[in-house]
Amino acid sequence: MIGDMSSIFSKLVGTLAVILVVSAFIGGSDILSKLVKTEKKWKYVIIAGILGGAFGIYGNISGFDLSGAVVSVRDIGPMLAGFMAGPAGGLIAGLVAGTHRMTLGGVTAQACVVATCCIGLFCGAVSNKWRAKIEKPVFAFLLSALMEMFHLGVVLIMVKPYETALSIVRQIALPFIFVNALGFMMMISIITYTERQRVLTAERSRMQSELEVANVIQHSLLPLIGDNYPGVKDLDVSGFMKAAKEVGGDFYDVFFVDPDHIAFVIGDVSGKGIPAALFMASSKITLQNCIRDIPNLSDAVGTANNVLCARNEAEMFVTVWVGVLDLKSGTMDFVSAGHNAPVLIRAGMPEFLKAKNGLVLAGMEDIRYRQNSVQLEKGDIVCLYTDGVTEADDNDKNFFGEKRLLGSLEGKSGCTSAEIIENVKSSVDEFICGNSQFDDMTMLCFKWGEQSL
Repeated sequence: MIGDMSSIFSKLVGTLAVILVVSAFIGGSDILSKLVKTEKKWKYVIIAGILGGAFGIYGNISGFDLSGAVVSVRDIGPMLAGFMAGPAGGLIAGLVAGTHRMTLGGVTAQACVVATCCIGLFCGAVSNKWRAKIEKPVFAFLLSALMEMFHLGVVLIMVKPYETALSIVRQIALPFIFVNALGFMMMISIITYTERQRVLTAERSRMQSELEVANVIQHSLLPLIGDNYPGVKDLDVSGFMKAAKEVGGDFYDVFFVDPDHIAFVIGDVSGKGIPAALFMASSKITLQNCIRDIPNLSDAVGTANNVLCARNEAEMFVTVWVGVLDLKSGTMDFVSAGHNAPVLIRAGMPEFLKAKNGLVLAGMEDIRYRQNSVQLEKGDIVCLYTDGVTEADDNDKNFFGEKRLLGSLEGKSGCTSAEIIENVKSSVDEFICGNSQFDDMTMLCFKWGEQSL
């Protein structure tokens, strides 16, 4: 008996293995997802029923004869169809597999047809009511085991003489119940796993599309600098921003405070991604409004800080450098709120335009910021940047640093602002030597007092 039982196990498991491979292939493809999306529900039910019936037919063909009974894993097909498409799908699969079973003949033929159809119908009904539970492996195993016990019970009732039915059931009960239950559990696990992966893939695709749109929107918030803007004869301006992710927290801004004054702003929000991008937009708009409405620059920055603190539930902050240039005199007032010192290039020699730094914006309310001033001369260039430039690192984790930044700007007085930015980018790219960008990288450069050649 032990040898016979081992043989039954091995034959059933061999058939089950083929069915599982096919199930994995179907689940891994987009066949099921296309069926689910069909507008005609009846079409899905029929196709699922035929698919389950096909599994049942293969179970019949690969089964083996035992005293006039075809022992197989046929019932997995109708159970699967019931799980996928409800009672109607399970019944169709049961009829398809059962009809084929009838053609094979044997003492259990009629009993198998009745049991297979009932199992598909019952599993469909259970799936409609408790689908989430069936997706759990233990519940799927127990449900399938119960169905196979029901199948053997039908055999005992319908097959005559009773002694023949009992002899068949005694020989196949354990492997028949266990292998079918295990197979159904594994098929449910495969289907639910692949469907979840497909949902996650679709969600990732949707998020990627939304991030791409967010990237476009974020860049649309930046000023469109060109020949028509800012449109001042003796002012050459260029900007550049490259986020480490699809969207970032860096920003720059150029806008007229009034006809005689133009503001230059660069900022770096803590963090990356969507939260930083949202806070960046809020910071940019708040600063622009405050600078335009409040004549004193230090007061304007302080007011912006209080506004950002008041609605900062996310506890983010932003470093900012703001300069307001008098277009008639060339005098530039500026305030730094925790930001990197810009570089002033005069007569080809770059140096940091250092001043006492204030606290970052949105860090603490009622901070007083110190206003500084510098008189720009004809041909002076001011280069603003975020720490994504100086902290760009190579494969050995060495930073690009301030010295290399100054070196890339040395002797560039004859260059346009766009050429200066491009030269810094090239120097950084050469330094990092293909290493991935960790932080957002932003630059804003302007040349005062003469048109660039």
